Amino acid sequence: MKEISTDRAPAAIGPYSQAIEAGDMIFTSGVIPVDPATGEISGKDAPSQAGQAFTNLAALLEDAGSSIEKVIKTTVFIKDMNDFGSINEVYADFFSKPYPARSCVEVARLPKDVLIEVEAVAEK
Repeated sequence: MKEISTDRAPAAIGPYSQAIEAGDMIFTSGVIPVDPATGEISGKDAPSQAGQAFTNLAALLEDAGSSIEKVIKTTVFIKDMNDFGSINEVYADFFSKPYPARSCVEVARLPKDVLIEVEAVAEK
C-alpha cells in the first residue's frame, strides 16, 4: 500500500489518507467541494459544489497517476435526493461512456455541512 497525497484537493481532516494505491488500483477517500487554494466551500448550491468535488477528485486521481477516465466505481453521497438530477448533469460533464458503476445515497449530514461528497475506485 502507498499513501497518495496532493495539495490540489482538500487535505484530510482526520486520521485517513486522501487516497491509497494498492497494486494497480487507486482508492480515494471521500472528496468534498472545498477549494484547495482557499480552504473554503465552493458554492452554495448542489451543482456548484458537485463541480468542485469532481474537480478535486480529478486532481487527486491525476496526482495518483490515474485519471477520471479510469474510474471504475463511484459512491456519491448527497444531502438531498431532490438534487439528484442537477448533480447527474454535472456528473455527465466529468464522466463518459462507459460510465463507472455508481451508488448514490442521501445522507443526513456531510463534513463541513457540504451538499455532496464523492469517493472513487480507479485503475492506475
